[in-house]
Amino acid sequence: MTKPTVIRKRSDFLAANRGIRVARPGFVLLARPNGLEPQAMRYGITVTKRIGNAVVRNRMKRRFRELLWANLPEHGLPGHDHILIGRDGGVERDFEKLDEELRMALSRAREGKGDPPRSRKPGPRRNGPKQGGKQEKRTS
Repeated sequence: MTKPTVIRKRSDFLAANRGIRVARPGFVLLARPNGLEPQAMRYGITVTKRIGNAVVRNRMKRRFRELLWANLPEHGLPGHDHILIGRDGGVERDFEKLDEELRMALSRAREGKGDPPRSRKPGPRRNGPKQGGKQEKRTS
């Protein structure tokens, strides 16, 4: 099996949102077929500023990277992109516990038992007339 490579394009991260989603206390795993070689696995890690300062975020990313390197070759889904999204409290969790949770999440994703893909929420209307414009002065 080939070594997993890193996802770098934002569009690939966004595409993973339409795949299988498995939530765990320390992270959310997204998995989606990548359309590359049948055995090609890729991974990406996302940790937002809500989690903490740069030191905390980088520590979480290092831990996730180590978990993915150890687990993807054996338990990963071939031909899929795997994204780990850090959740609050993921840094404080025991590493062995995170390892166990990642294996469980990968097995659930392999079985297709994840949360349903997120649907896109309609955003604000950008084109067309604005509502509530200036009113004309009335003279009587």
